[in-house]
Amino acid sequence: MIRVEDLHKQFGGFRAVNGASLTIATGSITGLIGPNGAGKSTLFNVIAGVYKPTSGKVTMDGEDITGLAPHELFHKGLLRTFQIAHEFSSLTVRENLMMVPGNQAGETLWNTWFHRARIREDERALWKKADEVLDFLTISHLADERAGNLSGGQKKLLELGRTMMVDAKVVFLDEVGAGVNRTLLNTIGDAIVRLNKERGYTFCVIEHDMDFIGRLCDPVIVMAEGKVLAEGSADSIMKNEAVIEAYLGRGLKNKVKAEAGVTA
Repeated sequence: MIRVEDLHKQFGGFRAVNGASLTIATGSITGLIGPNGAGKSTLFNVIAGVYKPTSGKVTMDGEDITGLAPHELFHKGLLRTFQIAHEFSSLTVRENLMMVPGNQAGETLWNTWFHRARIREDERALWKKADEVLDFLTISHLADERAGNLSGGQKKLLELGRTMMVDAKVVFLDEVGAGVNRTLLNTIGDAIVRLNKERGYTFCVIEHDMDFIGRLCDPVIVMAEGKVLAEGSADSIMKNEAVIEAYLGRGLKNKVKAEAGVTA
């Protein structure tokens, strides 16, 4: 689905992404992990068109999408969520969902003057679609609540719901578990798995909760210092010496091993 080749992104003299290459297979839930400052969110932002790369290439289904704007990628089915949810706080949860699809009849002045029936028909269809999404995510009881009143986890569910209002092909989830309690995180995880299995969504997930990553993701890609350090199953990644060192640092790694009675 997605292929990243020798991608670089510099901010002045700082190389946030430094020659990263990876693939995200169609139909997979791929995990992306790494210590803070590894370049994970910057990589997401380059793939999703928020930043233009300094160099390198990104393809989607074989098409070169390097440097395309977010709205262009949106229409190709590539969507991303953010570490901090970006809801329309004064609108209801249902209205937040209804805002997502593009080219709505009510968006043109001509239609508001001469095709009001078409606008009403469009809105009825969007209302129905939004209610189906809310039911899927088990948050129908929040349909008429203002989005700004939701908890952090509920806002993450709403962001996931927005991706369901269009024909998403691949969704990049940035720290979906940040600030979310365990119960809601399990609900989010269940929704991701269902969307993957029942609707064919491809996901790439940044997350620090390794239990969550281990439950959902295969493969898991590890980034450090702006490039890919390792890739494999969650179990193999957790035992990888280079990954342990990247997360803990050499001194702390040796201390942990010593306390466990490991000398090698």
